[in-house]
Amino acid sequence: MPSVGSRALALLCLAVLASARRLDPRRPLSGYDRTAPEALIFVLAGQSNMAGNGGVNGGPWDGVVPPQCRPSSSILRLDARLHWEVAREPLHADIDVNMSCGVGPGMPFAHALLTSSLFPRHPPPTIGLVPCAIGGTSIQEWARGTPLYGSLVRRATAAAAAAAAAAGRLAAVLWYQGESDTVVRADAEAYRGRMKRLIRDLRADLFSPELPLIQVALASGEGNFTEVVRHAQKGIKVPNVACVDGKGLPLEADHVHLTTEAQVKLGKMLAKAYLKLTATAD
Repeated sequence: MPSVGSRALALLCLAVLASARRLDPRRPLSGYDRTAPEALIFVLAGQSNMAGNGGVNGGPWDGVVPPQCRPSSSILRLDARLHWEVAREPLHADIDVNMSCGVGPGMPFAHALLTSSLFPRHPPPTIGLVPCAIGGTSIQEWARGTPLYGSLVRRATAAAAAAAAAAGRLAAVLWYQGESDTVVRADAEAYRGRMKRLIRDLRADLFSPELPLIQVALASGEGNFTEVVRHAQKGIKVPNVACVDGKGLPLEADHVHLTTEAQVKLGKMLAKAYLKLTATAD
């Protein structure tokens, strides 16, 4: 017999589906009726700073959850088994299983959206987060045809299929990756072309030619060519692609991973960028 908690979660998911519109990843961003209840699905992809290392300082996560990262009945995550559940930190604990995961930008991003003027109604919409990030990965490991790319597309598609009865839309991909591409100059110099190709392929395979993508210009790097990658990231001029600059965000003692404080700030920056993209599209 299912537990009270599992029944409550099932009812929550049914309520999400019943109160939102059919999820169609091909639906363009522009012209969407925001007065209707909706569910917004966001894919979280890239490497360890997207997976979240806030509160992880060379050991296990410290377990500290800021108010901006606390669970909410309006924020769900797609787990490794492709089941929806109430989102809790660490979002990537069952996805990036080879590292200690802590606080990432996903939860503060979702909370910032829910408290924004974009949704001046009650009850608020549901935010569905789809964790896909894997630490230590290069952009070539995310190219079409690789296992990571295939997993991202499968999980994003599953998020749509799980809500197909009545849910909202695939809203955006949040991308934070590139530290691994700062080690070799050739990789850093190839980054812009590889990223543009990834955007094109994702939009094609998710049947969403206008799918927004918000990337983070690196706050840190593993090698000597961080500025080359940052320049590439900030120089990508593709419609419905935005870039937030992570430079200057506080880092853990390893000088690579963002602190919990920095992840909260980054989540808010990503939300602001998404809202700006949405306003521009309208």
